Amino acid sequence: MSESTLQKPLRLWPGVVLVVVQWLAWLVVPMFASRGEFKMYGVMVALLAGPLVLLWWVAFSRARWFERLGAVVLVVAAMAAALRLVHPSVAEGNLGFQYFIYAIPVASLAFVTWAALSRHFPAGFRQASMVAVILISCGVWVLLRSEGLGGGGFPEFSWRWSETPEDRLLAHEDDQFAPPPPAPAAAEEVESTGFRGPDRDGVVRGLRIGTDWSVSPPAELWRRPVGPGVSSFAVGDGLLYTQEQRGGDEVVSCYKVASGEPVWRHRDTARFWDSHVGAGPRATPALADGRVYTLGATGIMNALDARSGALVWSRDAASDTGGGVPYFGYVNSPLVVDDVVIVNARKLVAYDMATGDPRWFGPDKGVSYSSPHLLRLGGVPQVLMLRPGRITSVAPGDGSLLWKYRLAGDMTSVLQPALIEDGDFLISTMVDSSAVPDGTRRITVDHGPGGWTVEERWMSNRLKPSFSQIVVHEGHAYGFDGRILACIGLDQGRRKWKGGRYGAGQLLLLPEQDLLLVLSEGGEIALVAASPDRFTELSRIPAIEGKTWSQPSLTGDILLVRNGQEMAAFRLPPELNRVGR
Repeated sequence: MSESTLQKPLRLWPGVVLVVVQWLAWLVVPMFASRGEFKMYGVMVALLAGPLVLLWWVAFSRARWFERLGAVVLVVAAMAAALRLVHPSVAEGNLGFQYFIYAIPVASLAFVTWAALSRHFPAGFRQASMVAVILISCGVWVLLRSEGLGGGGFPEFSWRWSETPEDRLLAHEDDQFAPPPPAPAAAEEVESTGFRGPDRDGVVRGLRIGTDWSVSPPAELWRRPVGPGVSSFAVGDGLLYTQEQRGGDEVVSCYKVASGEPVWRHRDTARFWDSHVGAGPRATPALADGRVYTLGATGIMNALDARSGALVWSRDAASDTGGGVPYFGYVNSPLVVDDVVIVNARKLVAYDMATGDPRWFGPDKGVSYSSPHLLRLGGVPQVLMLRPGRITSVAPGDGSLLWKYRLAGDMTSVLQPALIEDGDFLISTMVDSSAVPDGTRRITVDHGPGGWTVEERWMSNRLKPSFSQIVVHEGHAYGFDGRILACIGLDQGRRKWKGGRYGAGQLLLLPEQDLLLVLSEGGEIALVAASPDRFTELSRIPAIEGKTWSQPSLTGDILLVRNGQEMAAFRLPPELNRVGR
């Protein structure tokens, strides 16, 4: 190659175009795309652009051949070495897929930026800086630890060596247990027996509260550290129950509602982690007849004495149903119906509450991140299970199939059905291949002489929650459209309003006052009017810190909230116009 050829200026524009397209696909498309497949395509385009940047550099850049080939060899070697050294949370996925999602766009941008800035550097300094840019952009991930994803789907990182909230909890773990409160003389009404309350609908009936929190805010009763996990609470007889991760143990914990003091802990040797949620169990305990029923993230099914924590029986639900652990673990909360407790572990399985023996297995199999749900449709009690591409209904007594409905394409749901009226309910679906919200559908079920009929009345993309549950109130549905609260009508699914940024939050309905109690992803508590007229936020206060995805729980006027590092209890103020100022 002649000297004149060596002196030709770099051809930069193809590399610049590739990086611009790459970052638009990686960051901008996921922020604004309404369809899940577009977001997945954005990630694929971002990954593909990395090899294309190297192709531009080798074939079209006009750089010196030593620099062209040296850069390729160094990039491959640096990524291979980094992949062996990064924290397991960063390498998580087949062949380190998560690492490449982060490293390829960053390394591509860094390299093209270096190429643009170093054109007039002396040869030696230019080559040395190229080596530094490649090693730093490919290897910086060795210094980081993934904390999972936020509700918007963007990664959260910490320094690899930094202490985690779980480390601090384990270093000061409290093994002093308080005695449980006296057992009630007669069975008390239990207001929150499990996931989203007795009916799994997020509706808290019979409670009225003060709404002007600038005058009379919720009073904090206690707060304390808790291990990782997104379990919510089951509450009864002055005790609360939840699940958490503590080192190598998956823990079922019992605390006093009034003080937050620990009463007992049950430990199983198990630890689960995924790149989305992080570590810890996901499911909420179920409380019935003096026992607590729990399903761990790896499939450990326990029945525990509610007051002492003594193990009554235990099963391996994954083994019982012949399936492995799903990618995001077992998320499904147990459902108690009559004398059986039902869980979904690849397929529905009903355990005898007294003995733990399997009573029946469901007819349908497949991964699902929704919990079994008891509804009365057409006058018939039935357990609904949402799976990719279908809804299955079985009889709670024996698990026999009542009806099955195929959804369009590979749609699935991680949320609970929301009952509208006898025969009609809502489901919120997502594109299964990309795990991105798709919309909300109204399903009508009828039971006549000819059997069961099921049809979809409408589908609305104006309410697209991912894992934020929805509630139904007076002809309208309230939930999250992405990361913003929204309201749609039940007649045709048309949007009434959209407002209030609470991230991937959760909500409860207080129907007597037309109120939504919202727990934001950032740990704030807000009151929003459950009215179709317009979005109106009445009050908001900070509650807990950190990424908050667990369902809030109300027992009487005490609000319980938690995330993966702390939990707290607040007494909600009484309605002022009833008690006077």
